[in-house]
Amino acid sequence: MEQEYAELFNDDVKNALQDALKDMKNNIDVYVFIDSKDENCQYCDLTVKFMNFVADACPKNEQGKSKLDVHVADRQDENAKSLFSEYEVERVPTVALCKGKIRWTGAPLGEEIRALVETLVRISQGESGLSQETVEAIKKKINGKVKVETLVTPSCPYCPYAALIAHMVAYEACKQEKCNIISDVVESYENQDIAEKYQVMSVPTVAVNESVEFIGVPTEENFINSLEEKQKA
Repeated sequence: MEQEYAELFNDDVKNALQDALKDMKNNIDVYVFIDSKDENCQYCDLTVKFMNFVADACPKNEQGKSKLDVHVADRQDENAKSLFSEYEVERVPTVALCKGKIRWTGAPLGEEIRALVETLVRISQGESGLSQETVEAIKKKINGKVKVETLVTPSCPYCPYAALIAHMVAYEACKQEKCNIISDVVESYENQDIAEKYQVMSVPTVAVNESVEFIGVPTEENFINSLEEKQKA
């Protein structure tokens, strides 16, 4: 698997990442959930390696350390089991931010690297980039529980936009100290049972509380309206 993505770990990619991440301000913690004894987890080691590669490309803080602190939680480690529970992680690999409210289930590779980078920069800056109308709607109208699953593939050029909208809505809910929205970007090839559950024929496919609401990238307004309609008490 690492041979397939060997071209990812070169100076050109690192330079591109450094340029894309240069505007990070505050430190971020990211958790990579793996299972070192799960032979079916073909992307576990690769995901850890890639997230460390991203961390190396991030700006340094005043202590000279990367502004992205990568924590690896291995299901085989007794001390990590509480993290799996706290972050509500069942599948590996999972890359999680904001106490698991923002996550990739599956490796964030290919086109999803763009969504990952932009998510890191925005969270680091403390800015979701959403419109004021969307922010107000999250504050006043989305008070129930919502889980958004955005089904993607590594080669889909539109998927990062759908992923970013969902992630930033979840982030904005956490900024407002509600954290009632989970945004889970699901890599379809690695999680074929989820793709089959939603009868995914094209990506991005966006499900809200287990109901397919969008095929393609939704507008902020339509997305928020769907969350308001589908939220659970």
